[in-house]
Amino acid sequence: MTGTAFILGASGQIGRQAVRALAEDGWRVTAASRGGGTDPRWPEDVRTVRVDRSETAALAAALGDGCDVLLDCVAYGEADARQLLSLSDRIGSAVVISSAAVYEDDKGRNFDTQLEPDGNPRYPVPVPETNTVVAPGPATYGTRKVELERTLLEAGSRLPTTLLRAGAIHGAHSPLPRELHFVKRALDGRPVRVLAYGGASRFHPVHASNIAELVRLAAATPGSRVLNAGDPRVPTVAEISAAIDAVLGRTSELVLVDGPPPEPTVGDTPWNTPYPMVLDMTAAERELGYTAVTGYEESLPETVEWLTSALAGGQDWRELFPLPARLSAEYGDWFDYAAEDRWLAAHRS
Repeated sequence: MTGTAFILGASGQIGRQAVRALAEDGWRVTAASRGGGTDPRWPEDVRTVRVDRSETAALAAALGDGCDVLLDCVAYGEADARQLLSLSDRIGSAVVISSAAVYEDDKGRNFDTQLEPDGNPRYPVPVPETNTVVAPGPATYGTRKVELERTLLEAGSRLPTTLLRAGAIHGAHSPLPRELHFVKRALDGRPVRVLAYGGASRFHPVHASNIAELVRLAAATPGSRVLNAGDPRVPTVAEISAAIDAVLGRTSELVLVDGPPPEPTVGDTPWNTPYPMVLDMTAAERELGYTAVTGYEESLPETVEWLTSALAGGQDWRELFPLPARLSAEYGDWFDYAAEDRWLAAHRS
């Protein structure tokens, strides 16, 4: 089944890949974004429009007579879900990006409790879609995503929607390129990687092209469902560090720390978790016939090239990557080399 597809957030990391995947599969694609931009890898017949999804009248005008499937990469809460439902008479089915941040463990621990005493969640391995989720509400990213999910699922056949609970999204054009943590260290000539939790942290990654493949499959088989979105393998943070070094032709010494970071900015990484976060992908395989189009290590060269090219211009990394810069300012400097050197000197003595 193919037809007309409308992509909200087409200029973003997921949208770029999904536009290409759907267009190459035979869909007539409209790529919508606030800037109305295009991508050189898209087929020539992809139509682009400029629209701010927060303006419902403008979105309705951009949809025109409607579409067979709408992909929403930028929906975050109940208001966005209700907006889509208000336009359901011109949308055949939808695919909406959610997040693994919705999950909680059997003690109510989740992504939002990680900074609390004993607040790190202990999820089952792997986490199925039937696992408990946080209570819906407007307070946090995870609770808003649950609001989004429930509002759309309760609509049922009024707007059949596939919700994709994505893991740690990676690839070029990411607003949160976790790989920057190791790429910049390599480019800065740092010879050591200090890793908490023995370097064994596992946080399920998903490349944007694998999400795009799930979108392509869900578009062809509409339904109301929730599915996890992940890569075929979940590497440890030590394996990620080594893989990035290998792409750059570097070799680093790993200093593995048992337990949490010994200091706030030493041994921490964007993948750190004392307990594994691994998503169960069997439902996507069973319901959609999903097979990943790439793996973490296979996709790394493109991501690393994108990061190194961006950093090569000499612009401050904080200006290039504002979201990691904000997280670095709020939770601890990603590149506090002075603190790392002080700790290493004390550790080795």
